[in-house]
Amino acid sequence: MTDCLFCRIASGEVPARVVYEDDTALAFLDIAPFQRGHTVVIPRRHVKDGASDPLAWGEVASAIVGVSQLVENRLGATAVNILSNAGADAGQSVFHFHIHVIPRYTDNPGMAAMLNRSDDSSDDLDMLVKLLVL
Repeated sequence: MTDCLFCRIASGEVPARVVYEDDTALAFLDIAPFQRGHTVVIPRRHVKDGASDPLAWGEVASAIVGVSQLVENRLGATAVNILSNAGADAGQSVFHFHIHVIPRYTDNPGMAAMLNRSDDSSDDLDMLVKLLVL
């Protein structure tokens, strides 16, 4: 789908700070992170949302686990939130199934701490991608 931002990222047409990829999934740093290392995981093929195609969950499962381990091992996260929004009213803004892997740290625990986005700059994201890419 040429009008889908995440399809364009998956095809390499739009650059992203990729931290994980395999045959069925791609993971890249979120450009407006809630926490340091906030990563978006997508299936390579276009799927509208996680409620529309149950097979898509299997396509991204290994990437979710891989990214979770990366942020814990490389960034010192002590936990992760894993979430996905399905539909506009749920907060989905890009209509290509995606999962947010949001690292959590001891000094900023709990769901309430996720209500404000991080102030990571582009330079911070460039440094993070270098830490996370194998």
